[in-house]
Amino acid sequence: MLEICLLGCGGMMPLSYRRLTSLMARYNGSSILIDCGEGTQVGIREKGWSFKPIDVICFTHYHADHISGLPGLLLTMGNAQRTEPLLMIGPKGLARVVNSLRVIAPDLPFSIEFRELKEKEETITVGGYRINAFRVNHNVVCYGYTIEIARAGKFDVGKAKEQQIEVKYWSRLQKGETITLPDRTLTSDMVLGPPRKGIKCTYTTDTRPTPSIVKNAFGADLFICEGMYAEPEKQEKAVEYKHMTFEEAARLARKADVTEMWLTHFSPSLVHPEQYLEAVRKVFPHTSLGKDGKSKTLLFEED
Repeated sequence: MLEICLLGCGGMMPLSYRRLTSLMARYNGSSILIDCGEGTQVGIREKGWSFKPIDVICFTHYHADHISGLPGLLLTMGNAQRTEPLLMIGPKGLARVVNSLRVIAPDLPFSIEFRELKEKEETITVGGYRINAFRVNHNVVCYGYTIEIARAGKFDVGKAKEQQIEVKYWSRLQKGETITLPDRTLTSDMVLGPPRKGIKCTYTTDTRPTPSIVKNAFGADLFICEGMYAEPEKQEKAVEYKHMTFEEAARLARKADVTEMWLTHFSPSLVHPEQYLEAVRKVFPHTSLGKDGKSKTLLFEED
């Protein structure tokens, strides 16, 4: 299962009822953070999750509302006696930006590894899950992210017996292990059926609608997408500043055939986004509003 928590859903500036942008995901004892806006630490504490097992931090881009909470978070992670390396992923300039912010957080008991994105699409595999980064269309270089957890096929007793594989090797092969014997090599595909549907969550913000979003979010169990503006009269502003409206996000969700969409990254001027939800649901019915602390556990489909 993949646990998702939208720690903050505001854009530009924090409000008393809305923290800045951040998302946290947990899988198999490992945590991923996407963006780290002001108030991220508060959101993690309110959720009751731990800072220590954050293994990866991904940045969509380097505007302040997406990264301003990083120095404090690093200090807290250091105070939690973390010693394992921390992987950071983001557009070109990542090391320069983070090291500049670390002037106020210089002494950490763990190292930071940087993975700067250069291509339009890149895949990073870590901790049993796959992170797909894809370029979107903002006024600076910006990426969206998809977190995927693959699921192997069912164990096939018939295949194992047909190939005369001893029972003592079954559990190891089922876990994906490769076993080298004196006379042959045993691999998991020799005992497993076809791969089953996994889990997929896509997160994108600060962008105009673009085909890369539809492609990378296609079939997602959960699609978290920016809805900077809801009011129809803000369409020209969305185009000018390269953001999205609720309706544009809903069209993407429909094209990508996702199961569910959460809207996030609301403009400070959007005080009552719920007023526009009914109209958006006419475009994509399975739309809901993000809010600080909104959570969901994504499970594998039952066989």
